[in-house]
Amino acid sequence: MKSILFLLLPVLFISCNTKVNKQEEYKPSFKSIEGDTLLESKINIRALIIDGDKAWYAGSNGKYGWVSLSGGKNFSGVIVKDSLVPEFRAIAQTSSDIFILNAGSPALLYKISKDGKIARLVYTENGEKVFYDSMQFYNDKQGMAMGDPTDGCISVITTNDGGETWKKIPCEGLPATSEGEAAFAASNTNLVIKEGYTWIVTGGKKSRVLFSPDKGKTWEAHNTPIVQGSEMTGIFSADFYDRNNGFAVGGNYEKQAQNTGNKIITEDGGKTWQLEGQAVGFGYASCVQYVPGSNANELFTAGPSGIYYSYDKGKNWKKVYEDTTLHTLRFADTKTIIAAGQGKIIRLKLK
Repeated sequence: MKSILFLLLPVLFISCNTKVNKQEEYKPSFKSIEGDTLLESKINIRALIIDGDKAWYAGSNGKYGWVSLSGGKNFSGVIVKDSLVPEFRAIAQTSSDIFILNAGSPALLYKISKDGKIARLVYTENGEKVFYDSMQFYNDKQGMAMGDPTDGCISVITTNDGGETWKKIPCEGLPATSEGEAAFAASNTNLVIKEGYTWIVTGGKKSRVLFSPDKGKTWEAHNTPIVQGSEMTGIFSADFYDRNNGFAVGGNYEKQAQNTGNKIITEDGGKTWQLEGQAVGFGYASCVQYVPGSNANELFTAGPSGIYYSYDKGKNWKKVYEDTTLHTLRFADTKTIIAAGQGKIIRLKLK
């Protein structure tokens, strides 16, 4: 394993909050980043989840498994369905099981015991347009996965029995999609669940946020100002710190250096969004995550520009890690990031 050290310049940003008529001072919660490699393999990983001292992953060529974060043994498995080798893009968990879901048709959703010994197919769906992007659980019984439209609305499937059975919500119960509106399986972050609330982000020719306050029973749709209008534009990733504060990134995949119109923020639970960080920092990004315990001030992103960090709610950004092959990241704790991408899983320690 190889360690790399990057220093963060101790610059302070001052923001004037006119609503409360006082200044808020922002400052970084760390001074440097140290990185080491946990896995090197011929696998492209966009689905990553933290389970205690393990980081579970699922990716290309039907591969899935975990890497130990405490020096224990790693585990790897492969799933092949008949002659199909799945491209897994979504992962979720309950206290007893891991769930992985591929992109493309047929959709194959597997329930895997946390010892890795049992993998069972619990849902499948065929169709020319079937393409699932993201999956999350509310608790040990209720979960949701979302994907591209197949019949006039975003595909949403739910479970109420711990992932044993899944049902698709009919389009009558979901907002209708616009022409060219879909989603991107970039980092398993199109679907965000926080405090029982649900957000789904879309992209393409139309890029919106779909919100449900009741675990998918009712929905409302909200427009966003992120760049959109062509097939590879819009929101690629979102995260919510709490029920009010959220951030989304993406941009134009075909113009990856473009760093305008690619970052948006909400402070009212996704009802309204504003552009943030215009012409600052990274271009296209595939993943964004809030730093836990940061009061919604600190954010990290991953993408082909590298790893970027903001400690002033996304107004300013600094590159803190040079790797341009990482697609997704998650926090193992407030000072540890696990990131994955093309052929690797790495750990970043915030010092």
